[in-house]
Amino acid sequence: MALGPSPRRRVKLALAVALAGGAAATFARRLTRFEVVESSMEPALGRGDYLVALAGASVQRGDIVVYPDPAMPARYLVKRAVGLPGEEVAIAGGRVMIDGAVLTEAWADGPTLPDGEWAISPASIFTLGDNRRLSSGDGRTSGPIALTAVHKVVWRYWPPPAFGRL
Repeated sequence: MALGPSPRRRVKLALAVALAGGAAATFARRLTRFEVVESSMEPALGRGDYLVALAGASVQRGDIVVYPDPAMPARYLVKRAVGLPGEEVAIAGGRVMIDGAVLTEAWADGPTLPDGEWAISPASIFTLGDNRRLSSGDGRTSGPIALTAVHKVVWRYWPPPAFGRL
């Protein structure tokens, strides 16, 4: 006589498997693949890099994010989160300031121009491209971006030498 799990244990096991599968499917639906097609994020990201981004993820200063271009919603932009919800961002003399303090940006290439000031709502972030001279469509032209539109970049999967978590 073969012994196996009781009918009650089989039901619990089936429910656990279904819930785990459902959670995995929900997580997978939040993942999106993107290709970098311009140079605004060099040297961190370059043309031909392929990325995986997660919708609804918590965004911190310095994270790389992808979001629909406010001027052309069918196109996506890849930029760096610089200003966080509720902060004041100012650009003056080529430097970025958050709430009046100069932001140290190890990722920025070149001065940040033109000067400007932006108040970020509690549901938005402010973005800038790393390659400031070549970056267009970032916060300097579009202003803050709603967090609901943002995907946080979590992996680069191409090219193989650059594979890894971002």
